Amino acid sequence: MTRPLGAALLAVLVTACRPAAPSLSLLFLGRSPAALLGALSWASDPDSSRIVAFDGQLRVAASFTSPRLATPMAVAPLRAELLVSERTGEGVVFDTAGHVLREWESPDPVDIYAAAGTGRVVSARSPYDVEFVAQPDTAPLLRVLDTLGRPTGRIGAVRVPAVPFLAQLVNAGAVATDRDGAVYFAPLVRDEIVKYDASGALRWTATRGVVARETDPVFLPARGRVIEARYAVVNVALALGPDGRLYALGGSDSAATKLRLDVVDTASGRIVETRALGPHETAIAVTAKGGIETFDAETVLARAGGGRREKFGPPFALPDLRGDTVRLSQLEGTVTLINFWASWCDPCREEFPHMAQLYGEFPRGDFTIAAISDDVDRGKMLNFARRFRPPFPILVGGGRMKERYHYRGLPYSVLLDRRGRIIERIFGFGGAEEFTSLRATIANEVRLP
Repeated sequence: MTRPLGAALLAVLVTACRPAAPSLSLLFLGRSPAALLGALSWASDPDSSRIVAFDGQLRVAASFTSPRLATPMAVAPLRAELLVSERTGEGVVFDTAGHVLREWESPDPVDIYAAAGTGRVVSARSPYDVEFVAQPDTAPLLRVLDTLGRPTGRIGAVRVPAVPFLAQLVNAGAVATDRDGAVYFAPLVRDEIVKYDASGALRWTATRGVVARETDPVFLPARGRVIEARYAVVNVALALGPDGRLYALGGSDSAATKLRLDVVDTASGRIVETRALGPHETAIAVTAKGGIETFDAETVLARAGGGRREKFGPPFALPDLRGDTVRLSQLEGTVTLINFWASWCDPCREEFPHMAQLYGEFPRGDFTIAAISDDVDRGKMLNFARRFRPPFPILVGGGRMKERYHYRGLPYSVLLDRRGRIIERIFGFGGAEEFTSLRATIANEVRLP
């Protein structure tokens, strides 16, 4: 079949004249701020313990995981590197290939970090994981850190609530900073957004008008060992867009079951645009001119797939309880769950019966478990093993495993395929539901050639 020449030329002209889709910068993925570094937006995916990079059309360009990424909650650009805020407060610096460059502990019980491509880092008490800890009224609201996480300055002062142990909650919040050194802070539980200049002087305070009458958080009556507080979630995350405006993600109701986006002029603090977000508008991006586009975060992340599998390492050669050496290389050819545990770890005690059941559900040629104890005290390790009588091999790590494998806490498990490559990392113990998912993953994997 042929087409007239005029029709072909018209099709070419229409295609050539169609405007290119504007390049997007991702601001928020879920409730976490993303980082623009070069042509890519880098965002945390805490449910999969990974960092994902998107191009200007929000196509997945890269992703990486690491034992240091248990629950990454935010990403910020630190010169040509990525500064990741862990849920437990550590700041971890990666290059864009996913290699760990350095790490520091949180200055406060749990902090979150902001940077703007310069060597200046600002930390705030994290809105994602709040501890009930008192603080003196001389403590700073925000800290200025160098690129090694060392404090070099302070901004503002904390508010001390009527109940001192709610100080972390009252002073937690979202933070952002720009290349000129200005710092923006939005408290988790108060209706305000503040700007400090590079010297730490307060420039303006804005309100979003979402709380009719503000009250401090209060403790609720205790339920056994569970301690809870009542408070309204006002601000969740901040990000500076490529258009120079500040974008504030916050709650439309006291529980933040519904979210809204406010756009703030950074010179005056005036809110210039507000948008209510639907339940599936969970990824927010903007164009260079400030055009807002929203997407479903789960759909965006689904494009990342499982990523390329990397080899587990470093290799180990550890004694079992009989003194025989077990090497990592011996496990190749079998789908293997490497589990790190210790006798003092309460979640490990809960997890062991589930692992024993899992171990018995698959033939040994298809699946095995290597449970590595990180106990320093051999006697306590042996007592634990005698109590639980695990059917799978116990290997003796001798208290050196965290330093070698850099996990956040225990239990920590890594599921390997038959070639010794990582299928997934599992941080902590997620109960029966987690093992149901793990069982399905193993079943699928053992069917592969």
